[in-house]
Amino acid sequence: MASVLTIYHRSPLSLPDGRVYTAQACGRVREDGIWEGWLEFVPHDGSEVLRSTRETTQPNQTALEYWATGLTPVYLRGALERTLTPPPVVLDAPVVDSVYDEPAAPNVPIAERATEADPVLDPFSVYAKGEDLLRRQLGALSPRHLRAIISGYDLIDPTGVDLNRLSSTELIALIITAVRQQAA
Repeated sequence: MASVLTIYHRSPLSLPDGRVYTAQACGRVREDGIWEGWLEFVPHDGSEVLRSTRETTQPNQTALEYWATGLTPVYLRGALERTLTPPPVVLDAPVVDSVYDEPAAPNVPIAERATEADPVLDPFSVYAKGEDLLRRQLGALSPRHLRAIISGYDLIDPTGVDLNRLSSTELIALIITAVRQQAA
């Protein structure tokens, strides 16, 4: 059974058309034991009460009540606007194949990108100071940086191995082996 957790009497929400609402946080426990919360907007003119979609899920009632105490007037206004804005209409469209097989890469600032031409360290220079040092420094790098080192220094034949499928441990082993062989 749903219950009202908090009524925000001190934060009435006025719309440009003159309608005024008082928000109240509501919640219930679902069949799986998780608590969910939503907002209801009670109009001052007695018209229909509006209800938001689920705003949160929480592990227990105490956490849900805590969530309700932290809502600000700005959050409440945004929730009312989301509730009043109808979702986009999705038209039945013919089924077509996707153009891409995966999502686009995240937008990373150019300064943070490691490309195949941009290895972040020279494995031969570090190896000259000791294999243990090289192993420690490689262990601090992301798989993306390790792949950049392998590609940038042509440490393997790129047609033989899919670097994207290798773990960091495997990439490090590949680098150490290739550098050791080339240094010998």
